[in-house]
Amino acid sequence: MSAAEHADGVVIRRGLVYSQPDGYRPLEADAYVPVSGARAVCLYLHGGSWLTGSRRDGPGPASPSSDRLFSRAARLGLALISADYRLTGEARYPAQQNDVATAVEYLASNRDELGIGDVPLVLWGSGSGGQLAAVHALTAGGVAGCALWSAATDLRTLPDAADPAGPAARLLGGTPDQAPLLAAKASPAAHVHVGAPPFMLLHGDEDSTVPSTQSSSLHRALAALGVRSTYESVHGYDHAFAGMPEGVADGLADRTVLFLLGCVEDAVA
Repeated sequence: MSAAEHADGVVIRRGLVYSQPDGYRPLEADAYVPVSGARAVCLYLHGGSWLTGSRRDGPGPASPSSDRLFSRAARLGLALISADYRLTGEARYPAQQNDVATAVEYLASNRDELGIGDVPLVLWGSGSGGQLAAVHALTAGGVAGCALWSAATDLRTLPDAADPAGPAARLLGGTPDQAPLLAAKASPAAHVHVGAPPFMLLHGDEDSTVPSTQSSSLHRALAALGVRSTYESVHGYDHAFAGMPEGVADGLADRTVLFLLGCVEDAVA
């Protein structure tokens, strides 16, 4: 376990190796844990079209200041673990999904060492990380709530789904039409079911990379089955809320954290 940093009520551990897949780089995570005790633990998954990005990238326009945002979440009571996963230049799907499952297993096995304790698990993902978070939340069980920012929720209906050089094709090793079973496996929309955990979906209404219909469609599918789902179209913003002022982004992040903590409280009640 790496040495801990202490910053304004938060214990930070960087470069935690949670997995060493054969033939690949070590996969690392950074942990932000409140000194006062966590009410929930959140696995955060970064965006980047499955091609770029790292655990240091926070959601939306907060990416350059992820330390500040992740520490802010911890001070609200959410232990946040931001994890790397294999990118499409390294491996095809479902390697990325397997990495998410391994990260969850790592958290479960190292709760005492991380200072998390026996608190419920929630997930938060941005962009392509939102796809990974949602699939895990809908298929693996043991997740109290899931928050998605600008997430791809159905690879089969993305605007560039037919592009053999597009993000979905890079992820799957072929377009969704060429790999329909794998495309369905990777699409949260294909895994909606009664009894799924609560979801919060935030999406810019001017998103030119991942249309906001990706979030609104998943929201409607969840709600139709009686799953608690909150959807918000964020007016005037493109993908990942580019250009959003820091204070506004902080407000969205705080509301997301409070939603996830509320999911935990509802599950315990």
